[in-house]
Amino acid sequence: MRIEAIKIRNFRALKNVSLKGLPEVCVFVGANGCGKTTLFDVFGFLQDSLVHNVRQALAKRGGFKEVVSRGTDGPISIELKFRESAGPLVTYQLEIALQETPVVSRELLMYRRGQKGRPWRFLDFKYGEGLAVTNEEDYGKPDTEVQRDEQKLDSADILAIKGLGQFQRFKVVSDFRKMIEGWQISDFHISAARPDQEAGYAEHLSPRGDNLPLVAQFMYESHRDAFNLILKRMAERVPGIHKVEPVATEDGRLVLKFQDGSFKDPFVARYVSDGTIKMFAYLLMLHDPNPHPVLCVEEPENHLYPNLLQELAEEFRDYAERGGQVFISTHSPDFLNGVALEEIFWMKKRDGFTQVVRASDDESLRQLAAEGDLPGSLWKQGLLSGADPR
Repeated sequence: MRIEAIKIRNFRALKNVSLKGLPEVCVFVGANGCGKTTLFDVFGFLQDSLVHNVRQALAKRGGFKEVVSRGTDGPISIELKFRESAGPLVTYQLEIALQETPVVSRELLMYRRGQKGRPWRFLDFKYGEGLAVTNEEDYGKPDTEVQRDEQKLDSADILAIKGLGQFQRFKVVSDFRKMIEGWQISDFHISAARPDQEAGYAEHLSPRGDNLPLVAQFMYESHRDAFNLILKRMAERVPGIHKVEPVATEDGRLVLKFQDGSFKDPFVARYVSDGTIKMFAYLLMLHDPNPHPVLCVEEPENHLYPNLLQELAEEFRDYAERGGQVFISTHSPDFLNGVALEEIFWMKKRDGFTQVVRASDDESLRQLAAEGDLPGSLWKQGLLSGADPR
């Protein structure tokens, strides 16, 4: 399931931002403070709103008045258009207003029947009440009459996709809910990945990376071919490292041990370099046998040697081709040289608010790229107007 377009209104610096024709890999560049982190936080906000409610999701970010764009009263508006493997285009719209407390003033989930057909509204709610389709299995059949039931949520700050997504008779809503729950907004911290891990079980690397030994053990035991490929890539990119093994201690903890061919004894994770830990964590994440529907990663270049970044960009692309759409922010020209012009968006501030430009929409950049200039070089030359802080 791939997001094809995003429209954001009144979310912090994103007062009026529209992104269309999004590829499987989307790379965002721009000066500090231009809105890259805020864009990724839109995904986190939707996920938090689903897991909890919009009031708690806003409180986590300082409250409605801190999130709504300066000089506006709202509503905060987020629209996603997505498609699942050649299926119909699906639109999800969410508006959040402030009454005495934040409320969902509008929530809509709909398909469009063909290029010119009228939209099939599976979900249409205002202030905690609305209609939901109950005969969605008849979608696409000719002369089908839509059957809708009135539904009421427990509170106007709860998303309808949360309340109704728990019921299998609302399959489209349930699938969309599961997609958002499966998003991964990475906030990887090397310090969190170093400590020993209590015994347990984990298939996916957590956003902070604090379950790294458990995921390594899962891959080692359940997906040995993928684990061996990870070791091969580690040996190619980290001098000396030719073996990584999750080891259980006597008191039931798990530690990662890295074997350097030059030494008899392996190094425990807490003693290896930041770059080694980060490369291993990224390889585990990007070789996940079940990719997240959306993966957001900020500045993957930190702690990594510049010559490795184009290869890492290819790893992200392979991940996306296996089913996980990727959103990346970067300050690295070396990483940018590993992606296509069509995958690059640059962000800049104007009058205090963020604007987003797709690199391939610029005719001069297209011509230079066609002549062999690399995107990172074009950026360093200042040709992505407004993306440089000076």
